[in-house]
Amino acid sequence: MEAFFKLKTPDEVFHIIDGFAPVGEETVSLEDAFGRVLSVDLTAPEDLPDFFKSTMDGYAVKSRNTFGATESLPALLEIAGEVSMGVAGNIVLKSGQAIKIPTGGMLPEGADGVAMIEYCTLLDEKTLEVSRAISPLENTIQPGDDFKKGAVILPRRKRLRPQDLGAMAGLGFSEVPVFRKPRIAILSTGDEMVPISRRPGVGQVRDINRYTLGALCRNMGAVPVYMGICSDHFQPLREMVEKVLSSADAVWISGGSSVGTRDFTLKVFETLPDFELLVHGISISPGKPTIIGRSGVKPVIGLPGHPASALVVAEVFMTSMLRTLSGAVAYGNGLHTIKKAILKRNIPSSGGREDYVRVRLEKDGEHVHAIPIFGKSGLISTLVEADGLVRIDMNTEGLYEGDKIDVMLFSHN
Repeated sequence: MEAFFKLKTPDEVFHIIDGFAPVGEETVSLEDAFGRVLSVDLTAPEDLPDFFKSTMDGYAVKSRNTFGATESLPALLEIAGEVSMGVAGNIVLKSGQAIKIPTGGMLPEGADGVAMIEYCTLLDEKTLEVSRAISPLENTIQPGDDFKKGAVILPRRKRLRPQDLGAMAGLGFSEVPVFRKPRIAILSTGDEMVPISRRPGVGQVRDINRYTLGALCRNMGAVPVYMGICSDHFQPLREMVEKVLSSADAVWISGGSSVGTRDFTLKVFETLPDFELLVHGISISPGKPTIIGRSGVKPVIGLPGHPASALVVAEVFMTSMLRTLSGAVAYGNGLHTIKKAILKRNIPSSGGREDYVRVRLEKDGEHVHAIPIFGKSGLISTLVEADGLVRIDMNTEGLYEGDKIDVMLFSHN
C-alpha cells in the first residue's frame, strides 16, 4: 500500500463531511429541548398574541380623542373603568372615554391605542387629562405581531436556544420533534496506552484522547460512548469496532491512522460492511494522517494518536461532522466562531498544506492581538495556553506581524 492516497484539501474534506446525513429523529419534551436540533419546520398553530394588548401602563383610548393634545391644551376624557389582567373586559369604550390598563392588559372593545401614564393626570375620580396625542395602535401589540398562524416560527435544522423554547411555550408546544443526538464511539489504540488511574511505566502514556474527544462531543450536543483502550493488534480492534458500530452512529479511533507496520485502523475499516474510503490523509498540519470512511451510512474516523494533533483535527473537521450528524446547519466556512485579531509575531509556513497554528488572544486597548504559541505538535500544553487556531492557507508562505487575521475560537456550538 502506498504511504497515502492522494491527500485531500480541507475544502474537499468539508465537502465530503457534508455528504453524511443526520442520524435520525425523535420527539422530546419542551423541558428537554434546549440545545437540540429541530427535525421539521415548526409552524404557529395560532396567532401570538391572539388579542390586542397594551405595551405600557396607561389608559386605553380612542386615538382620535387625543389628536391635538398638548401640555398647554390637554384632552379631557371620562374614566369609564379599569382592565384586569388575564380576563376579557366587558366594558365597551365610547368616544370621549378612557379605561385604565396595565402593561400586557387586553385592550377593551372600541380602543385603538394606549396613552402612557406619564402623560396622564387625574383631575378627579372621573376626569383624565391627556397631555400628548397618540396615533392609532400606539403602545399596543396586535394579534399575530409575534407570530401569525401558519407562519414558520423556527426552521428545520435550527439548534434551539432559550428564546426559541420561549416562543414554543407561548404557542403551546409541549413536545418538540428533533434529530437524535449522535452517539460517537471513542476508542484509543496503542500498546503504550494506559488508563489515567494507572501510573505510566517506562514508555507508557495515559489515555488523554478519551477525555478531550469526549468533551468535544458533549459540547457539540453528541453523546460520547467510551470503548476504552485497545492494543495494537488487528483482531481485538476489529472485534471492538464491529461490536460498537451496531449501536453507535460513528466510530472515532485515535492512533493507528498513520502509516506503519503496527497501524491497523485502515485495515480494520476495510473489513467493515459496505466500507468506502473517503479520505486517507489531509493536506494540513497537524493532522495529516487522518482517515475518513463510511460503513454503510455511518462515518468511521481514524484520528492521529498525539493528543494535540487529534484535538486540532477534531476542532477543525469533527465539529462539522457532529453538526452534520445532529442535523444542525453548519457555519458558512465549516469552522467555529471567528474572532478578528491583529497578529503579534510572524508565523512561517512551508506551503503546500494548510497550517493550523495555536494562538493566545490579548486585549490591548481597542485591539485584540493574537500571539502565536510555538511548540512541538504533540504537546497538549500548547493547546491549554491557546484560545484558538489561525489558519494559514496552503498557497502562502506564512503570516506577518501586524496582519489582520481570523482566529477560530475553540469549540463553541
